[in-house]
Amino acid sequence: MPLQLNTPLADLAADAASELQERYGVEPTVTAAAPGRVNLIGEHIDYCDGFVMPFAIDRYIVVAAAANSSREAHIVSCGEEPVTLNLDKKKEPGQPKWANYIRGVIRGFQDRGHTIPGFDATIVSSVPLGAGLSSSAALECATATLLEGLLDTVLDTKEKALLCQRAEHDFAGVPCGIMDQFASAFGQANRLVLIDCRSGEPELVPFGNPDLTVIVANTKVHHELSDGGYASRRKNTEDGLAVIGKSTWRDVTMADVEANWERLGDPVNRRSRHVVGEIARTIAAAKALEANDFEALGPLMAASHESLRNDFEVSCKELDTMVEIARAIGRAGGVIGARMTGGGFGGSTVTLCESTRVESIAETLEKEYQSATGIAPEIFASRPSLGAHLL
Repeated sequence: MPLQLNTPLADLAADAASELQERYGVEPTVTAAAPGRVNLIGEHIDYCDGFVMPFAIDRYIVVAAAANSSREAHIVSCGEEPVTLNLDKKKEPGQPKWANYIRGVIRGFQDRGHTIPGFDATIVSSVPLGAGLSSSAALECATATLLEGLLDTVLDTKEKALLCQRAEHDFAGVPCGIMDQFASAFGQANRLVLIDCRSGEPELVPFGNPDLTVIVANTKVHHELSDGGYASRRKNTEDGLAVIGKSTWRDVTMADVEANWERLGDPVNRRSRHVVGEIARTIAAAKALEANDFEALGPLMAASHESLRNDFEVSCKELDTMVEIARAIGRAGGVIGARMTGGGFGGSTVTLCESTRVESIAETLEKEYQSATGIAPEIFASRPSLGAHLL
Protein backbone atom coordinates (compact mmCIF):
# COMPACT_ATOMS: atom_id res chain seq x y z
CA MET A 1 0.00 0.00 0.00
CA PRO A 2 1.78 3.18 -1.13
CA LEU A 3 -0.11 5.58 1.15
CA GLN A 4 1.61 6.02 4.52
CA LEU A 5 -0.76 5.50 7.41
CA ASN A 6 -1.11 8.42 9.78
CA THR A 7 -0.43 8.06 13.50
CA PRO A 8 -3.43 9.54 15.32
CA LEU A 9 -2.64 12.53 17.49
CA ALA A 10 -3.86 10.70 20.60
CA ASP A 11 -1.35 7.92 19.92
CA LEU A 12 1.50 10.40 19.53
CA ALA A 13 0.54 11.98 22.85
CA ALA A 14 0.45 8.55 24.49
CA ASP A 15 3.89 7.72 23.10
CA ALA A 16 5.31 11.01 24.40
CA ALA A 17 3.77 10.40 27.83
CA SER A 18 5.14 6.86 27.93
CA GLU A 19 8.62 8.09 27.02
CA LEU A 20 8.42 10.80 29.71
CA GLN A 21 7.49 8.19 32.31
CA GLU A 22 10.28 5.88 31.20
CA ARG A 23 12.95 8.59 31.05
CA TYR A 24 12.05 10.76 34.00
CA GLY A 25 9.51 8.81 36.04
CA VAL A 26 6.81 11.47 35.76
CA GLU A 27 3.45 11.94 34.11
CA PRO A 28 3.03 14.93 31.78
CA THR A 29 1.24 17.96 33.15
CA VAL A 30 1.34 19.78 29.82
CA THR A 31 1.22 18.29 26.31
CA ALA A 32 1.42 20.46 23.20
CA ALA A 33 1.05 19.63 19.52
CA ALA A 34 1.87 21.58 16.37
CA PRO A 35 1.58 20.46 12.74
CA GLY A 36 3.83 20.63 9.74
CA ARG A 37 2.55 22.35 6.63
CA VAL A 38 2.41 22.14 2.90
CA ASN A 39 1.92 25.11 0.64
CA LEU A 40 -0.68 24.73 -2.07
CA ILE A 41 0.73 27.73 -3.97
CA GLY A 42 2.86 30.82 -3.34
CA GLU A 43 6.51 29.74 -2.99
CA HIS A 44 9.52 31.91 -2.12
CA ILE A 45 7.42 35.05 -1.93
CA ASP A 46 6.67 35.14 1.79
CA TYR A 47 9.83 37.22 2.27
CA CYS A 48 8.83 39.41 -0.70
CA ASP A 49 5.62 40.88 0.76
CA GLY A 50 3.66 38.37 -1.32
CA PHE A 51 0.67 36.11 -0.65
CA VAL A 52 1.08 32.45 0.24
CA MET A 53 -1.57 29.78 0.76
CA PRO A 54 -0.40 26.89 2.93
CA PHE A 55 -2.34 24.61 5.23
CA ALA A 56 -1.56 22.66 8.37
CA ILE A 57 -1.20 18.95 7.62
CA ASP A 58 -2.42 16.18 9.91
CA ARG A 59 1.16 15.27 10.86
CA TYR A 60 2.27 16.65 14.21
CA ILE A 61 5.15 17.17 16.60
CA VAL A 62 4.02 16.48 20.16
CA VAL A 63 5.88 17.58 23.28
CA ALA A 64 4.93 16.15 26.68
CA ALA A 65 6.40 17.79 29.77
CA ALA A 66 6.27 18.12 33.54
CA ALA A 67 7.84 20.80 35.70
CA ASN A 68 10.79 19.71 37.83
CA SER A 69 12.38 21.30 40.90
CA SER A 70 15.54 22.40 39.10
CA ARG A 71 16.41 25.39 36.92
CA GLU A 72 17.09 23.13 33.98
CA ALA A 73 15.16 21.78 31.03
CA HIS A 74 15.90 18.15 30.18
CA ILE A 75 14.67 17.31 26.68
CA VAL A 76 14.71 14.05 24.74
CA SER A 77 13.70 13.65 21.10
CA CYS A 78 13.62 10.30 19.34
CA GLY A 79 16.85 9.66 17.46
CA GLU A 80 18.53 12.83 18.71
CA GLU A 81 21.13 13.56 21.37
CA PRO A 82 19.40 14.49 24.67
CA VAL A 83 19.88 18.09 25.75
CA THR A 84 20.02 19.92 29.09
CA LEU A 85 19.41 23.68 29.09
CA ASN A 86 20.22 26.05 31.96
CA LEU A 87 17.15 28.26 32.26
CA ASP A 88 18.88 30.87 34.43
CA LYS A 89 20.91 31.93 31.40
CA LYS A 90 19.66 33.71 28.31
CA LYS A 91 19.75 31.12 25.57
CA GLU A 92 22.25 31.33 22.71
CA PRO A 93 22.75 28.92 19.77
CA GLY A 94 24.75 25.85 20.71
CA GLN A 95 25.17 22.10 20.37
CA PRO A 96 23.46 19.82 19.59
CA LYS A 97 22.14 21.79 16.62
CA TRP A 98 18.67 20.22 16.62
CA ALA A 99 17.92 21.88 19.97
CA ASN A 100 18.56 25.38 18.60
CA TYR A 101 14.92 25.62 17.55
CA ILE A 102 13.99 25.05 21.20
CA ARG A 103 16.70 27.40 22.50
CA GLY A 104 15.44 30.12 20.17
CA VAL A 105 11.84 29.81 21.38
CA ILE A 106 12.93 29.80 25.04
CA ARG A 107 14.96 32.94 24.34
CA GLY A 108 11.87 34.58 22.85
CA PHE A 109 9.97 33.96 26.09
CA GLN A 110 12.95 35.11 28.18
CA ASP A 111 13.15 38.34 26.18
CA ARG A 112 9.48 38.93 27.01
CA GLY A 113 10.29 38.77 30.72
CA HIS A 114 9.10 35.23 31.45
CA THR A 115 10.91 33.11 34.03
CA ILE A 116 10.60 29.60 32.69
CA PRO A 117 10.39 26.82 35.28
CA GLY A 118 12.62 23.78 35.04
CA PHE A 119 10.96 20.93 33.16
CA ASP A 120 11.46 17.47 31.73
CA ALA A 121 10.16 16.90 28.20
CA THR A 122 9.94 14.27 25.50
CA ILE A 123 9.28 14.91 21.83
CA VAL A 124 7.67 12.58 19.28
CA SER A 125 6.82 13.38 15.69
CA SER A 126 4.91 12.17 12.66
CA VAL A 127 6.15 15.08 10.50
CA PRO A 128 8.68 13.68 7.99
CA LEU A 129 12.08 15.30 8.48
CA GLY A 130 13.86 16.94 5.57
CA ALA A 131 10.75 16.69 3.41
CA GLY A 132 10.07 20.40 3.03
CA LEU A 133 7.07 20.09 5.38
CA SER A 134 8.33 22.52 8.01
CA SER A 135 9.19 20.12 10.80
CA SER A 136 11.29 22.98 12.21
CA ALA A 137 8.30 25.35 12.41
CA ALA A 138 6.25 22.54 13.97
CA LEU A 139 8.92 22.04 16.64
CA GLU A 140 9.11 25.77 17.31
CA CYS A 141 5.32 26.18 17.56
CA ALA A 142 4.95 23.06 19.72
CA THR A 143 7.66 24.35 22.06
CA ALA A 144 6.06 27.80 22.28
CA THR A 145 2.65 26.25 22.99
CA LEU A 146 4.20 24.02 25.65
CA LEU A 147 5.79 27.04 27.34
CA GLU A 148 2.41 28.79 27.29
CA GLY A 149 1.03 25.80 29.19
CA LEU A 150 3.90 25.65 31.68
CA LEU A 151 3.66 29.41 32.32
CA ASP A 152 -0.16 29.48 32.32
CA THR A 153 -0.12 32.26 29.75
CA VAL A 154 -1.42 32.66 26.20
CA LEU A 155 0.40 34.67 23.56
CA ASP A 156 -1.47 36.29 20.71
CA THR A 157 -1.29 33.75 17.87
CA LYS A 158 0.47 36.17 15.56
CA GLU A 159 2.99 37.10 18.26
CA LYS A 160 3.69 33.42 18.88
CA ALA A 161 4.25 32.74 15.20
CA LEU A 162 6.61 35.71 14.87
CA LEU A 163 8.51 34.60 17.99
CA CYS A 164 9.02 31.21 16.35
CA GLN A 165 10.11 32.81 13.07
CA ARG A 166 12.71 34.85 14.99
CA ALA A 167 14.00 31.64 16.57
CA GLU A 168 14.56 30.16 13.11
CA HIS A 169 16.37 33.30 11.94
CA ASP A 170 18.62 33.79 14.94
CA PHE A 171 19.20 30.23 16.14
CA ALA A 172 18.98 28.07 13.00
CA GLY A 173 20.42 30.60 10.55
CA VAL A 174 17.53 30.30 8.06
CA PRO A 175 16.16 33.71 6.96
CA CYS A 176 12.65 32.33 6.36
CA GLY A 177 9.51 34.35 5.79
CA ILE A 178 6.43 34.00 7.98
CA MET A 179 4.63 31.25 6.09
CA ASP A 180 5.77 28.13 7.93
CA GLN A 181 5.17 29.39 11.45
CA PHE A 182 1.87 31.09 10.52
CA ALA A 183 0.55 27.90 8.92
CA SER A 184 1.49 25.83 11.97
CA ALA A 185 0.05 28.37 14.41
CA PHE A 186 -3.12 29.50 12.59
CA GLY A 187 -4.15 26.24 10.88
CA GLN A 188 -7.77 25.09 11.07
CA ALA A 189 -9.60 22.02 9.81
CA ASN A 190 -10.94 22.43 6.27
CA ARG A 191 -9.25 25.81 5.85
CA LEU A 192 -6.26 27.03 3.90
CA VAL A 193 -4.31 29.90 5.46
CA LEU A 194 -4.00 32.74 2.94
CA ILE A 195 -1.28 34.97 4.38
CA ASP A 196 -0.70 38.54 3.32
CA CYS A 197 3.03 38.70 4.00
CA ARG A 198 3.12 42.51 3.81
CA SER A 199 0.48 43.13 6.48
CA GLY A 200 1.27 39.89 8.31
CA GLU A 201 -2.43 39.06 8.47
CA PRO A 202 -3.84 35.58 7.76
CA GLU A 203 -7.21 34.86 6.20
CA LEU A 204 -8.81 31.43 6.36
CA VAL A 205 -9.93 30.22 2.92
CA PRO A 206 -12.58 27.46 2.79
CA PHE A 207 -11.42 24.02 1.64
CA GLY A 208 -14.41 22.06 2.81
CA ASN A 209 -15.17 20.01 -0.30
CA PRO A 210 -14.69 16.36 0.78
CA ASP A 211 -14.25 15.34 -2.86
CA LEU A 212 -10.79 16.96 -2.91
CA THR A 213 -7.60 15.73 -1.23
CA VAL A 214 -3.96 16.75 -1.36
CA ILE A 215 -1.36 14.02 -1.85
CA VAL A 216 2.04 14.88 -0.39
CA ALA A 217 4.91 12.96 -1.99
CA ASN A 218 8.25 13.13 -0.19
CA THR A 219 10.96 12.52 -2.79
CA LYS A 220 13.34 11.44 0.03
CA VAL A 221 15.93 13.84 -1.36
CA HIS A 222 16.93 16.01 1.58
CA HIS A 223 18.04 19.60 1.56
CA GLU A 224 19.86 21.91 3.94
CA LEU A 225 18.34 25.38 3.73
CA SER A 226 21.04 27.05 5.80
CA ASP A 227 23.79 26.07 3.34
CA GLY A 228 23.43 29.26 1.30
CA GLY A 229 20.97 28.28 -1.44
CA TYR A 230 18.03 29.84 0.38
CA ALA A 231 19.94 32.94 1.47
CA SER A 232 21.30 33.58 -2.03
CA ARG A 233 17.79 33.44 -3.52
CA ARG A 234 16.56 35.86 -0.92
CA LYS A 235 19.42 38.26 -1.68
CA ASN A 236 18.57 38.00 -5.39
CA THR A 237 15.06 39.25 -4.63
CA GLU A 238 16.38 42.12 -2.49
CA ASP A 239 18.79 43.12 -5.27
CA GLY A 240 16.00 42.96 -7.84
CA LEU A 241 13.71 45.22 -5.85
CA ALA A 242 16.56 47.73 -5.37
CA VAL A 243 17.27 47.88 -9.12
CA ILE A 244 13.58 48.30 -10.00
CA GLY A 245 13.39 51.07 -7.41
CA LYS A 246 10.13 50.20 -5.68
CA SER A 247 9.68 49.91 -1.91
CA THR A 248 7.73 46.63 -2.07
CA TRP A 249 7.26 43.78 -4.55
CA ARG A 250 3.51 44.35 -4.29
CA ASP A 251 3.97 47.53 -6.32
CA VAL A 252 6.08 45.84 -9.02
CA THR A 253 4.43 44.77 -12.28
CA MET A 254 5.67 42.34 -14.90
CA ALA A 255 6.15 45.38 -17.16
CA ASP A 256 8.57 46.79 -14.55
CA VAL A 257 10.58 43.56 -14.63
CA GLU A 258 10.68 43.49 -18.43
CA ALA A 259 11.66 47.17 -18.65
CA ASN A 260 14.60 46.55 -16.30
CA TRP A 261 15.55 43.10 -17.66
CA GLU A 262 19.06 43.97 -18.81
CA ARG A 263 19.84 46.15 -15.79
CA LEU A 264 18.71 43.40 -13.46
CA GLY A 265 20.95 40.88 -15.17
CA ASP A 266 20.83 37.12 -14.85
CA PRO A 267 19.75 35.48 -12.55
CA VAL A 268 18.19 38.46 -10.73
CA ASN A 269 15.86 39.19 -13.66
CA ARG A 270 14.50 35.64 -13.60
CA ARG A 271 14.16 35.66 -9.82
CA SER A 272 12.19 38.91 -10.15
CA ARG A 273 9.92 37.43 -12.81
CA HIS A 274 9.14 34.54 -10.48
CA VAL A 275 8.22 36.83 -7.59
CA VAL A 276 5.80 38.97 -9.59
CA GLY A 277 4.27 35.97 -11.34
CA GLU A 278 3.88 33.90 -8.18
CA ILE A 279 2.14 36.72 -6.31
CA ALA A 280 -0.37 36.98 -9.15
CA ARG A 281 -0.86 33.20 -9.29
CA THR A 282 -1.56 32.98 -5.56
CA ILE A 283 -4.17 35.75 -5.70
CA ALA A 284 -5.81 33.99 -8.66
CA ALA A 285 -5.81 30.67 -6.79
CA ALA A 286 -7.50 32.21 -3.75
CA LYS A 287 -10.21 33.68 -5.98
CA ALA A 288 -10.69 30.32 -7.67
CA LEU A 289 -11.17 28.60 -4.31
CA GLU A 290 -13.67 31.24 -3.18
CA ALA A 291 -15.60 30.65 -6.41
CA ASN A 292 -15.37 26.85 -5.95
CA ASP A 293 -13.57 26.74 -9.32
CA PHE A 294 -11.08 24.00 -8.58
CA GLU A 295 -10.32 23.32 -12.23
CA ALA A 296 -8.62 26.73 -12.44
CA LEU A 297 -6.03 25.59 -9.90
CA GLY A 298 -4.34 23.07 -12.21
CA PRO A 299 -2.81 25.57 -14.67
CA LEU A 300 -1.82 27.87 -11.80
CA MET A 301 0.00 25.04 -10.00
CA ALA A 302 1.72 24.02 -13.24
CA ALA A 303 2.92 27.56 -13.93
CA SER A 304 4.14 27.87 -10.34
CA HIS A 305 6.26 24.73 -10.62
CA GLU A 306 7.73 25.76 -13.94
CA SER A 307 8.68 29.16 -12.55
CA LEU A 308 10.29 27.59 -9.48
CA ARG A 309 12.19 25.20 -11.74
CA ASN A 310 13.31 27.60 -14.48
CA ASP A 311 13.38 31.07 -12.93
CA PHE A 312 13.99 30.51 -9.23
CA GLU A 313 15.97 27.31 -9.74
CA VAL A 314 14.98 25.62 -6.49
CA SER A 315 13.56 22.44 -7.99
CA CYS A 316 15.61 19.32 -8.77
CA LYS A 317 15.40 16.24 -10.97
CA GLU A 318 13.48 14.22 -8.39
CA LEU A 319 10.86 16.91 -7.74
CA ASP A 320 10.42 17.42 -11.48
CA THR A 321 10.00 13.68 -11.99
CA MET A 322 7.28 13.40 -9.34
CA VAL A 323 5.39 16.38 -10.80
CA GLU A 324 5.68 14.99 -14.34
CA ILE A 325 4.25 11.63 -13.24
CA ALA A 326 1.27 13.36 -11.63
CA ARG A 327 0.67 15.48 -14.72
CA ALA A 328 0.83 12.39 -16.94
CA ILE A 329 -1.95 10.80 -14.86
CA GLY A 330 -3.88 13.93 -15.77
CA ARG A 331 -7.41 15.08 -15.22
CA ALA A 332 -8.84 11.85 -16.61
CA GLY A 333 -7.04 9.98 -13.82
CA GLY A 334 -8.25 12.33 -11.09
CA VAL A 335 -5.30 14.76 -10.88
CA ILE A 336 -6.22 18.46 -10.85
CA GLY A 337 -2.75 19.94 -10.38
CA ALA A 338 0.75 19.25 -9.06
CA ARG A 339 3.83 21.24 -8.06
CA MET A 340 6.81 21.22 -5.74
CA THR A 341 6.17 22.64 -2.29
CA GLY A 342 8.45 24.18 0.31
CA GLY A 343 11.91 25.66 0.02
CA GLY A 344 13.01 23.24 -2.68
CA PHE A 345 16.41 21.62 -3.29
CA GLY A 346 14.57 18.36 -2.62
CA GLY A 347 11.63 17.72 -0.34
CA SER A 348 8.05 17.16 -1.43
CA THR A 349 5.43 17.76 -4.08
CA VAL A 350 1.71 18.38 -3.66
CA THR A 351 -0.88 16.85 -5.95
CA LEU A 352 -4.44 18.16 -5.74
CA CYS A 353 -6.75 15.34 -6.73
CA GLU A 354 -10.15 13.70 -6.45
CA SER A 355 -10.55 11.95 -3.10
CA THR A 356 -11.92 8.77 -4.70
CA ARG A 357 -8.75 8.38 -6.78
CA VAL A 358 -6.17 8.92 -4.01
CA GLU A 359 -5.12 5.27 -3.73
CA SER A 360 -4.62 4.71 -7.43
CA ILE A 361 -2.80 8.02 -7.91
CA ALA A 362 -0.48 7.30 -4.97
CA GLU A 363 0.24 3.84 -6.35
CA THR A 364 1.24 5.27 -9.73
CA LEU A 365 3.38 8.00 -8.15
CA GLU A 366 5.23 5.47 -6.01
CA LYS A 367 5.77 2.88 -8.73
CA GLU A 368 6.87 5.24 -11.49
CA TYR A 369 9.00 7.48 -9.27
CA GLN A 370 10.88 4.51 -7.85
CA SER A 371 11.36 3.11 -11.35
CA ALA A 372 12.75 6.43 -12.59
CA THR A 373 14.99 7.30 -9.62
CA GLY A 374 15.64 4.11 -7.67
CA ILE A 375 14.30 5.88 -4.57
CA ALA A 376 11.25 4.71 -2.61
CA PRO A 377 9.19 7.85 -1.89
CA GLU A 378 7.06 8.49 1.17
CA ILE A 379 3.51 9.37 0.15
CA PHE A 380 0.55 10.39 2.27
CA ALA A 381 -2.73 12.22 1.87
CA SER A 382 -3.85 15.13 3.99
CA ARG A 383 -6.56 17.68 4.32
CA PRO A 384 -6.20 20.95 6.27
CA SER A 385 -5.93 20.31 10.03
CA LEU A 386 -5.84 22.11 13.37
CA GLY A 387 -2.80 24.24 14.17
CA ALA A 388 -0.73 24.41 17.36
CA HIS A 389 -2.71 23.64 20.49
CA LEU A 390 -2.55 22.11 23.95
CA LEU A 391 -3.91 18.60 24.27
